[in-house]
Amino acid sequence: QVQVVESGGGLVQPGGSLKLSCTASGNIFTLSTMSWYRQTPGEEHEFVASITSVYTTTYADNVKGRFTISRDNAKKTIYLEMNTLKPEDTAVYYCNVRALEVGQTLSNFYWGQGTQVTVSS
Repeated sequence: QVQVVESGGGLVQPGGSLKLSCTASGNIFTLSTMSWYRQTPGEEHEFVASITSVYTTTYADNVKGRFTISRDNAKKTIYLEMNTLKPEDTAVYYCNVRALEVGQTLSNFYWGQGTQVTVSS
C-alpha cells in the first residue's frame, strides 16, 4: 500500500504565506506525477498544481505567480509554497500521488487526508 500525508496547513492573514508538505511512503517502486488539489464545502476537488518526476510543473491560472510547487525525489516529498494568500484560497488542500507499487504492473492514484488552509484577518 501507499500512504500519503500532508502537513503545514493553518490560519494566515490575507497577503501572508504558508508552505505545505506532502510525503509518500510504503511499498513504492516508482512515483510519477504528484499534485495538489483543494476543496471547499459542497464543491468538487479543484486542481492547484502538479509536478512530474522530471520536475515539469503545471499550475491553475488562479494561483500562477503566487504558488510554487517543488519536489524532492529522494524524500518522496512535494511542497507547495503559497504567497500573497487570499481569502478565496481557503480550502482543504489534498495531495494526490501517482505511484507504482512493487510487484504491480499498473500505477494507481493515492490521496492524502488533507490539510486545512484558512486565510482570514
